[in-house]
Amino acid sequence: MENRISSREAQAAALKLLAYCRASDWAGYDPYDALNSSVFTALPFLNSRLPRLVLTQAAKRSPINIRRLVRVPKTENPKALALFLTAALTLPGLDTASRKNIVDQLSERLIALRSRETPYWCWGYSFPWQTRSKLVPSGAPNLVCTSFVASALLDAYEQRQDSRYLSMAASAAEYLRNELYWTDGDAVAGFCYPLASLRSQVHNANLLGAALLCRVAQHTGEQTFLGSALRVTRYSAEKQNEDGSWFYGESPTARWIDNFHTGYNLCALRSIGRSAATTEFEDCLQRGFTFYRAHFFREDGAVRYFHNRTYPVDIHSVAQSIITLMALRDLHPENVQLAHSVLRWAMSHMWDDRGFFYYRVLRLCTIRTSYMRWSQAWMLLALATFLSESNVTPRHPQMHNPTAASRGM
Repeated sequence: MENRISSREAQAAALKLLAYCRASDWAGYDPYDALNSSVFTALPFLNSRLPRLVLTQAAKRSPINIRRLVRVPKTENPKALALFLTAALTLPGLDTASRKNIVDQLSERLIALRSRETPYWCWGYSFPWQTRSKLVPSGAPNLVCTSFVASALLDAYEQRQDSRYLSMAASAAEYLRNELYWTDGDAVAGFCYPLASLRSQVHNANLLGAALLCRVAQHTGEQTFLGSALRVTRYSAEKQNEDGSWFYGESPTARWIDNFHTGYNLCALRSIGRSAATTEFEDCLQRGFTFYRAHFFREDGAVRYFHNRTYPVDIHSVAQSIITLMALRDLHPENVQLAHSVLRWAMSHMWDDRGFFYYRVLRLCTIRTSYMRWSQAWMLLALATFLSESNVTPRHPQMHNPTAASRGM
């Protein structure tokens, strides 16, 4: 039991991390923000695909933070604000006035940061980023960012019953359904990501989007959301590998298996099952979680980024591991103990006493850069989840006839 972490220690870390993020005004650096560099934008000859990729990877992989040198500003990222919002709604130990102040502040900032390119409520990242083939402009709305923000707004609605939050989340669901949803014949369906022009087959994007549509449908009764969501979910469920894993996507350049995207898939499947009142994807969830537990954790509590090698140990994977283990704690009797071990390892190897978590532990060094979205927002949510769920009896999902959720198709 030596790997268990006390509630007092976890609570102290959470409150210290929260204070750090509030003192930073919720803004900071990101592993992928190099293209915000004023030096880079001042030199037009660098503004092409290969230099963008090189600069992004150099800033991301450097053990020393070079962002001040190349004049990358700290920014507010809507996805980080969404994670902070959900954490603030659930973190034990906050007094009522502080919680209300934080929730109000984060909600207003999310409203201010919405993408203005469409009539829908949707959000994008606070930096441009270069994919293998496309440049995604700063602020351009995308499914993943929008899904996390809308989900946080639903969390706020469920706690506060303020109809503004539901209205914004429903508009985000309309954005996904009307602008990003696509089909190809009877068997193929998905959501465009990261741009509305790209018919990608990325499974975590599919399942995150489907989970949002199901949650909104549960609150609004809009059956077209449910029908689209279940069709997309069936496609990604059918693409699950025999061993229970998923590749990141179906393109030849997306055939890797990693921790936190797998965690997204699993948590999204659980959410879809509950919101849509269906057992249809339970076998998919069980097989995926069995693979997850077997491949992403070392005996000492360190988590693997990839399923087949130890390094890097990445803080985002740490956070998602804790969230996934707690969300699915009914699927294995030792999930809570494993979450304790993961958090204990992270506190011992990735926590800075100044109040934040490091980015990555590599074989030969630790990258100690503080990233607001990737590291701090995710770990605050992980700590809030750990603390709020640790003493709750596992809730086995209520199961219904799987055909009941298919009436909107």
